[in-house]
Amino acid sequence: MAIPAVLVKELRERTGVGMMECKQALVESDGDLEAAIEAMRKSGQAKAAKKAGRIATDGVVVIAVAGDTKAGVMVEVNCETDFVAKDGGFIDFAEKVTTRALGSGAANVQALEANPLEEGGDTSIAQARADLVAKIGENIRLRRLVRFDGVKDELYSYRHGVRIGVLVEIKGGNPTLGKDIAMHIAATNPLCVGADEVSAAVLEKEKDIFRAQALESGKPEKILEKIVEGRIRKYLEEVTLLGQAFVKDPDLTVHKLLAQTGAKVVRFARVEVGEGIEKKQENFADEVVAQVRGD
Repeated sequence: MAIPAVLVKELRERTGVGMMECKQALVESDGDLEAAIEAMRKSGQAKAAKKAGRIATDGVVVIAVAGDTKAGVMVEVNCETDFVAKDGGFIDFAEKVTTRALGSGAANVQALEANPLEEGGDTSIAQARADLVAKIGENIRLRRLVRFDGVKDELYSYRHGVRIGVLVEIKGGNPTLGKDIAMHIAATNPLCVGADEVSAAVLEKEKDIFRAQALESGKPEKILEKIVEGRIRKYLEEVTLLGQAFVKDPDLTVHKLLAQTGAKVVRFARVEVGEGIEKKQENFADEVVAQVRGD
């Protein structure tokens, strides 16, 4: 049967698939637009499954904070390339997912994916993700969901570009201080708030390293422990938020900055796109073959 060009155009706009593929799908569905979409979605799921093995190390971190600032979430959504990370459709998907994360109360990514992408909608986040994979042609995944619920004090957030997000709960202080602390955390990536939160196992590991380094350099054993203690103090200054020099005024520690207003950092979370993921290195020739085969 003859397929009107306007129908092909509508199908292409709704699916993002090429013109010839849209026309063929409409021919096979006898001009039934919804049946064509369903068939393409099924085909898209197959494509998404083939791409699921690809390592997604790029992407965005999106933050959403409740109007009363008593709850907030950060969601890391990954893709394979910086090009897709800037795609409007990808960004829109990530923002909608984060909005649903805040409203749904989902505790983790698995629970979040079962929710509809839009409140009251029929398409789940998992299905919307698969559809987007088929449209864009890259693996896309929801990697992390961080949520702060039951905030008793003040919740502040900061996003550096699209790759780093921070949530920090502060007791006392003011909005300027809250923003400064959030920006500082984004810049320095502290391990925890204070030295009391560093585990004994981590401290013991660092002591062993410092002790071995001191012995290797030929330091006398009688001063070995003093050297190790000094290096541990320096280590704690570097990895704890309170011990770090404030990025906007290196002569001032974060501890002293907070003390000026009687403020206290209750907790914080920092998420950076792709951290902890080893990006797969592919041979260029193998990559070309993979593209030719449509893998």
